[in-house]
Amino acid sequence: MAVERTAVNPVAWSAALGFHQGEVVSGHTRTLYISGQTAMNGDGVPQHDGDMAGQLALSADNVEAVLGEAGMSLADLVRLTVYTTDVDLLLRHYGVLAARLGAAGVAPATSMLGVTRLAVPGQLVELEGTAVA
Repeated sequence: MAVERTAVNPVAWSAALGFHQGEVVSGHTRTLYISGQTAMNGDGVPQHDGDMAGQLALSADNVEAVLGEAGMSLADLVRLTVYTTDVDLLLRHYGVLAARLGAAGVAPATSMLGVTRLAVPGQLVELEGTAVA
């Protein structure tokens, strides 16, 4: 059975910003829960110190790597949580992530949370998600 996704948007403004208020997913056979991904290289070394755009791009790369290892892609992402130590700075660079999601044709249900710090000092953003296929 093919995965069917139905956007749930009781208001229209969120879709214009690239995310749905909710998504009903049916017919899926596999669910992937993605741990928080930050701007770490393959050896676990933090990258792009102080560079929100660079950290956001590498965090998205790392989300895609986990998806790819599971035989999935960004198109399968149904839920995304974005944690940041600087909401205003993240919003100035959010287009880095929004463009990738848009190119994948996906607008996952999304939450953004401002936090005091992340687990790895110097990290500005962390992405976690849920994907279904």
